Amino acid sequence: MTKDWAKSFDQYFIFNYIIKWFFYIIPVSVVVGSMVALFLWLLEQATIIRWENGWLLYFLPFVGIAIVALYKFKGKNAEAGNNLVMDEIHKPGGGIPFRMAPFVLFTTVITHLFGGSAGREGTAVQIGGSVAHFFGKKMKLKTEDLRILLMTGIAAGFGAVFGTPIAGAIFALEVLAIGRIKYDALLPCFFAAALANVVCTMYGIQHTHYQINFHDQATNIGIFNFNYNYKILFWVALSAVAFGLVSNFFSVLSHGIKDFAQKQVKWKYAVPAIGGVLIIALTFILGTTDYLGLGVNTQSGIGNSIVNAFKPGGVDNFSWFWKIVFTVITLSTGFKGGEVTPLFFIGATLGNVIAMQTGMPVDLFAAIGLIAVFAGATNTPLACTLMGVELFGGEHVLYFALACFIAYYFSGHSGIYTSQRVIVSKPTTNKTIN
Repeated sequence: MTKDWAKSFDQYFIFNYIIKWFFYIIPVSVVVGSMVALFLWLLEQATIIRWENGWLLYFLPFVGIAIVALYKFKGKNAEAGNNLVMDEIHKPGGGIPFRMAPFVLFTTVITHLFGGSAGREGTAVQIGGSVAHFFGKKMKLKTEDLRILLMTGIAAGFGAVFGTPIAGAIFALEVLAIGRIKYDALLPCFFAAALANVVCTMYGIQHTHYQINFHDQATNIGIFNFNYNYKILFWVALSAVAFGLVSNFFSVLSHGIKDFAQKQVKWKYAVPAIGGVLIIALTFILGTTDYLGLGVNTQSGIGNSIVNAFKPGGVDNFSWFWKIVFTVITLSTGFKGGEVTPLFFIGATLGNVIAMQTGMPVDLFAAIGLIAVFAGATNTPLACTLMGVELFGGEHVLYFALACFIAYYFSGHSGIYTSQRVIVSKPTTNKTIN
C-alpha cells in the first residue's frame, strides 16, 4: 500500500508539473508565434520588393556597415546570436537582452531586402530565446526553470518558423549538446512549439509545401511488408556521406572566414563592406540572382531554388556550391539571418544533382538532401528525421533516418553553432567527454 500510495503521489506531482509548464509557456508561445508571423510576412514583402527593384543590391555593403554599427553601439551582447541563447542555457547568468528579438528581426529583413543570402531559423531562435528570458525574469523563475523556459523559446521559434512543431521540440533538446538529450524539457518544448505554430498560422501565414511523388513498392520480408528498395537504400547511404561532408565544409568555411576577417581586417566596418561587394561581384560574374535571399523560390519560377530542386533538371550542377559561397560570405561578414534555409537549398540541390547522375527519384533525393545536410550542420539527426516526416510524410522515413544518421557521423564535430557542447564524441575519436 505504501509503495502504491507513493507512486500515486508521484503522479500527482507530475500532473502539477505539466499544468505549471502549460501556463508558463502560454505567454512565450503567443508572443513568439506572433513575432515569427510578423517576421515571415516582412520577409516575404522584402523578397518581393527586392525582386522588383534589383538596384537595391548595390546598397548591400552600406547596409552591412549599418548593421554592424547598430549591434556595436546598441546591441549589448545580442551580437552573439544563437550562441548566446545556448550559452545561457548551459550556464545561466549573463542574460539575454530583450532587444535581441526586434534587432535580429529588423536586421534579418534588411539583409534579405538588399540581397544577402541568409535564412530565418537563427532569427526565430533568437526571438524565442529573448522572449523566453524576458518572461522568465518577470516570473522570477529559479535557474533550472529558466533553463527549461529558454529551451521552450527555441522550440517555439523553430516550430513556428518552419511549421514543424515536433521537429522544433526535439531540435531544442538535441541541439544543445552532441551525444546527450535531457528529456526534462520534452513536454514543455512540445507544448511551446505546437502552440507557437498554431498562433503563427492564425495570422494567415502559410509555409512552403513540398511533395514527393515517388512511391516505393512494398518489399516482403517474411510476414512483414516494408516500403523500400535495396538500390535506393544503397544510393541514399552513399549520398548521405556526401551530405555530411558538405555540411562539414559549410561549417568549417563559415568559422574560417569569420575568424580570418576578425584577425586580418583592422577596421571592422570594412568586413561587411567587403562582404557586400563580394556578393555583388559574384552575382554579376554568375549572371544570376538565384543565390540571393532565401532561395525558396525565384521571381520567374525557373532557375535555382529549393522548389525547383524537386524537379528533374530544375537546378544547375553546382548550384549547391554557389549557395554555400554566397551564404558563408553573407553570414560571416556581419549580416544577419539563419543558416538553415540556405542549408535546405544546398541539400536539396545537391540531392537533385546526385539523383540526375544516378537515375534515382529526383524529388525523393532532393527531400533527403534537404534534411540530411541540415542534420549534419546542426548535429541534430533525430529532429531532422522528424522534420522529414512533418514536411514530406512518413512513407519514406527509413530513407530519411538513414540519410540523417549517416550525414550526422560524417559531418564531424564542427557544427554551425560554436556553443554546442560535445558530451559524447562521434566514432572519429572513440571517446566520451564528460
